[in-house]
Amino acid sequence: MSTNHNAMEEDEVVISANHLAAPAATTATEETSDKPEFGPISAKELQEKRKELRRIRVPPHRFSPLKRDWLKIYSPIVEHLQLQIRMNPKSRMIEIRTCEETQDVGSVQKAADFVRAYCLGFTVEDSLALLRMDDLFLDSFEIKDIKTLNGDHLSRAIGRLAGKDGKTKYTIENATKTRIVLADSKIHILGTFQNIKIAKNAISNLVMGSPPGKIYANLRIIASRMKGRF
Repeated sequence: MSTNHNAMEEDEVVISANHLAAPAATTATEETSDKPEFGPISAKELQEKRKELRRIRVPPHRFSPLKRDWLKIYSPIVEHLQLQIRMNPKSRMIEIRTCEETQDVGSVQKAADFVRAYCLGFTVEDSLALLRMDDLFLDSFEIKDIKTLNGDHLSRAIGRLAGKDGKTKYTIENATKTRIVLADSKIHILGTFQNIKIAKNAISNLVMGSPPGKIYANLRIIASRMKGRF
């Protein structure tokens, strides 16, 4: 027994903190070296891997203006955004897709927003602002979202929004630096987020029955404040 006990004492190994840390450090080094390293991918390579396509339906009442303004519509999309565009007469849709020359992946969405704004009733010049500026948005809603109106009540609300010869609509546009399209009971607003909010508040007040004179006074105050900011 004594002989075996002495042998066990001779075989004992003292394990220190250094012995414990060494394998961990080696393992960490091995894990780091085993991680794959990927170089940056270019926009062209990304475009080759992912083809994007957008389809925008054209309303029947916008076919004639579309034919007249087709040159103004496809020129910035093809020349500046380097995309492909075509009008599909069977499905009555405008199709936009990327190609080998496309540099910016996000240009497809910009082009789709531009065409969609035109199809909603905005002019080509106003719709082009969506391509040139990144802080512009397009918001759409209905009068019934503000207040449930039917028949003559709905017609009178639309008349209050437009005003005589479009005076009320133009006043809201000029004061809030937005563009507004009244399409029956639907309203489309083009502008910055804050300006759209101000225009929607003015439209909501008119729908709820506020007199136009009061709206004009509030808009003049808002316009003066906006001039002071800029």
